[in-house]
Order: sequence, then C-alpha cells, then structure tokens
Amino acid sequence: MLNPLLVKNPRRLLTAGFGGVVATLFDVSLLALMIKHGIAISVAAFFAAAAGAVMNFVLNKYIAFRDHTPITFQQLSRFGAVAVATAMLMALSMHVVVVKIGVHFLPAKAVCAAIVFVIWTYPAQRRLVFGRSYVRTPAQWSDVDDVGHDAGASAA
Repeated sequence: MLNPLLVKNPRRLLTAGFGGVVATLFDVSLLALMIKHGIAISVAAFFAAAAGAVMNFVLNKYIAFRDHTPITFQQLSRFGAVAVATAMLMALSMHVVVVKIGVHFLPAKAVCAAIVFVIWTYPAQRRLVFGRSYVRTPAQWSDVDDVGHDAGASAA
C-alpha cells in the first residue's frame, strides 16, 4: 500500500510511472543503438535519457499531471533542468553499475532508471515542473506580471 504522506495522488504516480516506462523503452532503444555503434556508455546514456525526457514531458504534461495549460518557456526550462539532472544521474549510475560493477546494460538501465525515478525524477517533476503553483489556466495568467509574480500578492 502506498503511504498517503508520501504519495498524495496514486493515479498520478502510476501514470507518471507508466509514462516513464514508455519513455524508457524509447530511451533503451536509443541506448542500445548507440552502444552498438561504439558510443561510450556514459555518453550514450546521457543522450538516450535526454531523448526519452522529451517523450516523458509530453506524456506527463498531458496524461499524468493533466496539465492542459499552454507550454511556457519557464515550464520547459524547469523540465529541462530536471531532465539534465536526470540524465547526469543516469550517466553516473550507469557508469558505476555497468563499467565498475560489470552488470549488462539492460538490467542496469532498468534498476538505475527505477531508482532515479523514485528518488529524483518524480518528486522533481511533481514539485518543480507540474506543481500547482506553476500550473495555471490562461485566465489565471492575467493575474501574473511579466516576471511571474501574482499581481495581487503583497510584497513581504
């Protein structure tokens, strides 16, 4: 059973996880292709994770987090930062597990992806990219000034 203090929306967690699986399958396909063509594991893991992140953004935005607001530069920037950090964590963890420990890259990818998803990707996307304070309807954006502050909020 999921801990309600840690997981407030099980549907969102499960659909984000499913989207992650789909994006990971794309990612793994690219990873295998790049490794087959002699690209170093850490480089291949980084670029494959970045490509999977693009697919993951679309699946999470519209399905997992049900965010139908227009895509903004700020949201893409936050997602990009999370995706780059995820790709770096994947590159590092894959290097350790594949190169240092000697595990085959496919099971290593599955284990590393699951660990990085639980400890970093899902919490970061939930809080930083698709969090309620960032997601607004077009009508709500009329109350926001050019730098993203609520026009009616008092300066503290």
